[in-house]
Amino acid sequence: MSNTKPLYALALHGGAGPTPGRDYAKTEAHLSALAREGEAMLNAGKSAVDVVEHMVASMESSGLYVAGRGSAANVAGYVELDAAIMDGNAHGAGAVAAIRDIKNPIKAARLVMEQTPYVTLAGLGAANFARKMGLAFVDDPASYYSIPVGTTIEEMRGDGLAHGTVGAVALDIHGHLAAATSTGGTFGKPEGRVGDTPITGVGNWADQEVAVSCTGVGEYFMLAGGALTLAHGMQLAGDSLQDAVWRMLDRVQTLGGDGGVIAVTRSGEIAMAYNSDGMKRASVDADGTLVSTTFAPCR
Repeated sequence: MSNTKPLYALALHGGAGPTPGRDYAKTEAHLSALAREGEAMLNAGKSAVDVVEHMVASMESSGLYVAGRGSAANVAGYVELDAAIMDGNAHGAGAVAAIRDIKNPIKAARLVMEQTPYVTLAGLGAANFARKMGLAFVDDPASYYSIPVGTTIEEMRGDGLAHGTVGAVALDIHGHLAAATSTGGTFGKPEGRVGDTPITGVGNWADQEVAVSCTGVGEYFMLAGGALTLAHGMQLAGDSLQDAVWRMLDRVQTLGGDGGVIAVTRSGEIAMAYNSDGMKRASVDADGTLVSTTFAPCR
């Protein structure tokens, strides 16, 4: 009988670009609790894709992050959400973009992956699909969202909430990888604006080697190639995980943007890196080592 410990890894992010000097103890505690919950799921044999969906749905529902309940209205006065999920073992992906007032867009993204032959549904079509699948929508947006409609961009920036994203990446004990990412997008965005989050291979990616979730101003991640650039750096150029992460983030910075990324590999290596002022993040590995921080140096 083998005494070998099962190999798993989990990393979470609650968004890059927090405000220096602000106390993020509540968010860090929430991420820590989620990481321990995910660890228990992985130890119990849950699949990576189940774990990342659950982690992201929990962050969407919390109201603590710029995703789900913590999202702000666009300039037209209503909330549009983006989300994506990818199962690296099955090489399946699903996403929703610019979907209105759904409680957990990550659940809709998974249903797109598993119940349709498509990768992405957007706008009204995405909402109609999600309703048909029985997912929950917001009945009273004015009371549901944690950022009141009409809050100014200046007020939101004062809270360190100019933009944000949540994400999770996991390696399960079966050796499979998955990634999930969700966002309410940048504050003050126009109707229909879609960033990198729901674009498979840019804001979100998982294959049999690495799982990646990005956070930051999406336009720069799109221009830099995003998550798949990182994966190709490892698989085609022979980069280490850390080198691949920084190659992509340095490109984002060269273009004028900033942000962060979390990634795990099939060997259980974890990366949580950023070139912004910080990134709310947590991770747990097969030794049970938990990391939860916002501003600690990452390079």
